[in-house]
Amino acid sequence: SSGQPPTGPLTGHRTRAFSASLLPASPTCRQPVTSLRRVFPSGDRPRRPPGPMASGVGDGGQSSTYGFPIYSAAWLPLAHIIKPDAPAADDDADAASSSTPPPPRAQMVVLGGGGGEGRSGVPNKLVVAAVEGDAAPTLSTEPVLVVEAKEKLPYRMAVHPRGDGIVVSFPNGCRFYQWESKEGKKPHKLDLKFEEEALVELKDVGSQLAVSFSGEGSTLATGGEDGHLRVFKWPAMESVLSEADTKTSIKDLCFSSDEKFLAVNRSSGPCRVWNLKSSEIAANLPREAGEIFSFCKFSYKTDGSHILFITAMQGNDYGKIISWNTTSWTRIGSKKITREGISAFAVSPDGAHLAIGTSEGSIIILDSKNMQTLVTVKKAHLGIVTALAFSQDSKTLLSTSIDSTARVTSVGSIKSNGTSVWPMILAIILAILVYYCMQHKDILAMLPR
Repeated sequence: SSGQPPTGPLTGHRTRAFSASLLPASPTCRQPVTSLRRVFPSGDRPRRPPGPMASGVGDGGQSSTYGFPIYSAAWLPLAHIIKPDAPAADDDADAASSSTPPPPRAQMVVLGGGGGEGRSGVPNKLVVAAVEGDAAPTLSTEPVLVVEAKEKLPYRMAVHPRGDGIVVSFPNGCRFYQWESKEGKKPHKLDLKFEEEALVELKDVGSQLAVSFSGEGSTLATGGEDGHLRVFKWPAMESVLSEADTKTSIKDLCFSSDEKFLAVNRSSGPCRVWNLKSSEIAANLPREAGEIFSFCKFSYKTDGSHILFITAMQGNDYGKIISWNTTSWTRIGSKKITREGISAFAVSPDGAHLAIGTSEGSIIILDSKNMQTLVTVKKAHLGIVTALAFSQDSKTLLSTSIDSTARVTSVGSIKSNGTSVWPMILAIILAILVYYCMQHKDILAMLPR
């Protein structure tokens, strides 16, 4: 394939183990994405290789292979997408008299990627897959929906939190896909439709390396490889903020949960925080010597205040996470996490956990309060981890890779109803000590008093 590799956070690190040559070329496609059809290919069915075991608390999970390098992924807000069937009168009576608990709510993810432009034979597509199981979730082996993108590589995406659709970033700009749900709860009634007249403001603007909706979906922000930051009201697409910077590309951007702030990381320079109420700069968060910023994510603490996390590489040595106070915009602290390049980053919706993916295919889940490692899944993928996303209930972590695999890792057992696992461990140790004392009363009786 022709062109240059994308230069987002995936290729911005200078680490020994990180090679931009692993990424496919960023294609320049002349044909629009006009073919949208549901496909259930028999010969291209995802398969599950054995998953590696996780160290720490949590489930190692299993991977499913989808036949194309995956660059973007997100959970679907099914409650806002799928229209429920109208219940019949008999069904209402049966439901009222039945003591059987309702089945668990279905969960689905959308994956985007491909081989780019050229005759590699690797397709470009969006795939919707269902998550099966509750205690030990896995991705389904057969897609719910496949959307072919012809020669255009879906590199980044943003799923609207209220079910409007998906904004997908291609090499030459962004396109909007709208959900179509027929009456009914079943996943096979879900479909996507390309809206050709939508997002004309983002047509032919070049590759957008970062795309994000605000928490309530009222604002859309995109960050270009050419350094252009664009922020719009959604769905009116009225410009809120526009900043062009041809000297740097945008690596990542994120909204605060109250939609007041937008943090933007570029390929060089500080992390810039914008006040979206005034469209003015709230802060420029400086790097320290040797730091290279990559990802940024807002979260909140139990007292309701916000905190900003930024991942950084310290030269070629190690990756770390830096926390910032969002009132004084000063550093709270930083923690060395890994000697591998940080290639993906996510914060759970409940603010309890952080997750990073590495250039070596590993996944690390941390406690957001003290940044202590809770789970490490070594070699969760055979290639670079390209995307991470927590489910809406914060119990499951989705990860993807250029090795064509996606996996879900359960984090629900790490913390349940706000209770840490450490008291449980201490209780077990105490029980062992009591048992030992009971079995060795004669020895204890000989001890001086």
